[in-house]
Amino acid sequence: MLVAVEAAWVAAFGPVGSRGSVSFVGVASIEVLRFGSDDAGTVRYTTVGMARTSMTDPTAVIVDSVSAPRAELVLTLSEHQDSVLRTMAALASAPVVEGLVVAPDATVDIGQPLWDGAEFTAVIVGEPELPEVVWGASEPVRLLPVVPITATELAYRRIHGAAALREAWREAGTDLHATIRRGSSGRPSRMQGE
Repeated sequence: MLVAVEAAWVAAFGPVGSRGSVSFVGVASIEVLRFGSDDAGTVRYTTVGMARTSMTDPTAVIVDSVSAPRAELVLTLSEHQDSVLRTMAALASAPVVEGLVVAPDATVDIGQPLWDGAEFTAVIVGEPELPEVVWGASEPVRLLPVVPITATELAYRRIHGAAALREAWREAGTDLHATIRRGSSGRPSRMQGE
């Protein structure tokens, strides 16, 4: 399955620029691949290994590991931030370590900068933009984009919801791939004074 996942990333983004592997206690190693910079200067960090284990609600009485969802993550940035490799591996390990089901509109708060010097401490999960990776009888692997968010944006999302946060970004013309949020301290225009 993981070979098919890596092949899907390569088909979408071209040759792998570099790779790293991170292990956490009790979790199989997660590889993080870097693609780019491309012609637009865009860099993508993708995970390979999160889909090894299906995501299940830890409170569920019966778990069907075949039909439970599987996913891998992609983070798109406007420049290299290779210190994000460990964070991407931590995000990919969250379903096993914390019992999270990572799906569109979910947020995952790391509680520390996503990369060295980042103002972002969490991500919000987007809708998949790439085809699912079909593998055997298990649920297809969804390739989910994640977008960095600041603590203020995370609080706004918790109060108003993911759709409202995305609309605020749209109204403000926020570049979601920029490594620094332009504007007033990372706040979309609708967040002023909150």
